[in-house]
Amino acid sequence: MSDNTRWGADLRLLDNLLQQNDLDVGKDLFVTERLETGQSDLETVVADDNLKQALLLRFLTRRGELEPLGHPTYGSRLFDLLGERNTLANRNRAKLYVLEALAMEPRVAEVLRVTVETNRAEPTQIDISVSLRPIYADTVLNLVFPFFLE
Repeated sequence: MSDNTRWGADLRLLDNLLQQNDLDVGKDLFVTERLETGQSDLETVVADDNLKQALLLRFLTRRGELEPLGHPTYGSRLFDLLGERNTLANRNRAKLYVLEALAMEPRVAEVLRVTVETNRAEPTQIDISVSLRPIYADTVLNLVFPFFLE
């Protein structure tokens, strides 16, 4: 079974899936040019990138924000940390909030590791690293994203 069959394809909504910290305001769809026709088409993400984008969107959405659309538990509580100091207790809260969000994602079979560290260059930024095993996959998916407390 191919990854496209397992996880499907979605429209690309995030530009950088390796280290994404925020949605690009005013631009939420990406286009690509078809070589054979020269026409533009909406860009898609498949396989691992599809799951990475889904997880990042879940982390970057305030929990409860999609309640009016019928998804009251979608998102994360990371936004509860905005304005807080970068302390061990708050980094542990960030880890808890990430674990909660991962538990709600049906394509995650097992969470292997979540670490939250202070960014050396920016003390108000925490770097969140996630290693997990997706369903229908033998390989580990790794994801790193920054989160800004201010």
